[in-house]
Amino acid sequence: MVTVNNLHKKFNQNQVLKGVKLSIEEGKTTAILGPNGSGKTTLVKIILGMVLPNQGDVIFNNENIKNSWSYRKEIDYLPQIANFPANIKVQELINMIKDLRNKPARDKELIEYFNLGNYLNESLGNLSGGYKQKVNLLLTFMFDSPFIILDEPTSGLDPISLIRLKEFIKQEQAKGKTIIVTSHVMNFVEEVASHVIFILDGKVYFDGSLNSLKEQNKNVDLEHAIANILKENNV
Repeated sequence: MVTVNNLHKKFNQNQVLKGVKLSIEEGKTTAILGPNGSGKTTLVKIILGMVLPNQGDVIFNNENIKNSWSYRKEIDYLPQIANFPANIKVQELINMIKDLRNKPARDKELIEYFNLGNYLNESLGNLSGGYKQKVNLLLTFMFDSPFIILDEPTSGLDPISLIRLKEFIKQEQAKGKTIIVTSHVMNFVEEVASHVIFILDGKVYFDGSLNSLKEQNKNVDLEHAIANILKENNV
């Protein structure tokens, strides 16, 4: 579904991506992992067309995304940090995003699923971090698109909300959706992802199934397998 060819990205003197090559398979959940500053979010933003690479291409459904924007209609995106005005009410925000996307929405279903019914008239500034994240998740999943990108989706969630999120992701997987997730919570990744891409210093150091990564590391858990990659590369 997505092919990344030889991506390079530099911010001033900081070379963030260094010839990244990878593929995101349709219908699978792929975790893009790496330490802070490894280039994960930059890669995601290039796929979304929010950042332009210095070199390389992104192919989405067999078409180069250069000078294109329509492909984004097929993508739902949860940013790592979603900044909305603190004085806007939850229902007002939902209505605004629905007007902007102009697509059929399943907001009522998700309001109930994430237990947001009592907070629709609250301003975002009055919500806890966990409830803000649930609003962001509602906005992300609201349009039922075939491709979903989740950048640190577990941020601020309590254990019950985290369980609900994992259950919802599994429902989306059952529909055959393609999902990219970045996260520092390895047990969450193990539960939802089948494919792992590990990025370090702007380069891909592993690209394969979760099971093969574990097998290469004597069937340890994902956290220890990643630690082994870091150790092997003196990080």
